[in-house]
Amino acid sequence: MGNLGQRRPWLLLMPALAILMVVGIIPLGIVFYYSFYDIFTLQARSWVGGQWYSALLSSSRFYDSLLRSLGFSTLIMCIQFPLGIFIALMIPRGGVVRTGTLVLLALPLVVPWNMIPMVWLSLVDADRGLIGMAIAASGWDFDYKFNALHTWALIAVMDTWHWVGLVAILSYSGLASISPSQYQAAAIDQASRWQVFRWVELPAMRGVLLMALLLRFMDSFMIYTEAFGINAGGPGAATSFLSLDLGEEMRGFDYGPASARSIVYFAITACVVWAFLRVSAREEVPRR
Repeated sequence: MGNLGQRRPWLLLMPALAILMVVGIIPLGIVFYYSFYDIFTLQARSWVGGQWYSALLSSSRFYDSLLRSLGFSTLIMCIQFPLGIFIALMIPRGGVVRTGTLVLLALPLVVPWNMIPMVWLSLVDADRGLIGMAIAASGWDFDYKFNALHTWALIAVMDTWHWVGLVAILSYSGLASISPSQYQAAAIDQASRWQVFRWVELPAMRGVLLMALLLRFMDSFMIYTEAFGINAGGPGAATSFLSLDLGEEMRGFDYGPASARSIVYFAITACVVWAFLRVSAREEVPRR
């Protein structure tokens, strides 16, 4: 009975581990296996060893796409986190207004990803879209098709509209955990608004913000549907992120190079997540 009791936690984890094996580890292993082949069909393939990895890691296009992906993720987090925290601070702590605000913030999160670029392309249309007509009336020559800066701005605004609600809702959940006595103590100490945010509110949001940071990095780093729907990586290659290069190889039936690119893509993401978890664990260690 003693041994059974010690093994019981692992037995309870077996269903989750089995699902992880089926949907994660086995497909990843198959992709890794195919990355060493030149694939014509699944039945007709030839061994090429590490040729695809060597070609990928020696390609300047790969590093350009990597820098664009990292730059986009950095831009997105620099915009969405301050904005999401600001929105969360403005939400009332109770009442109908709070409920309505949280619902409005959650609405973009349920919009299908393939619909988002269609919605925004219709909004910025100069003839029929509300935003496009307003831009045209202002005299601004907005051209997301051939101006790289405008394309980046449109994708950043679109992604912020889609995901800033997640950051705001998670930040609000941290703020909701603060007891009124902490605000009363800060008022007695005559703390400024910045001091209240720095020493009361920000520590309460730290855990959920770290979670949001990880989620937003992973999602923005893997952006595909929205960026492809706006300008398919253009103009030129200005918005050709790693995910778009991978999609291009998949559409071209280059399964061997695509498999190698997927493994490298996974390795980069895994390294970032590992570093994030290390930093998070270090933050949670109590200071003496």
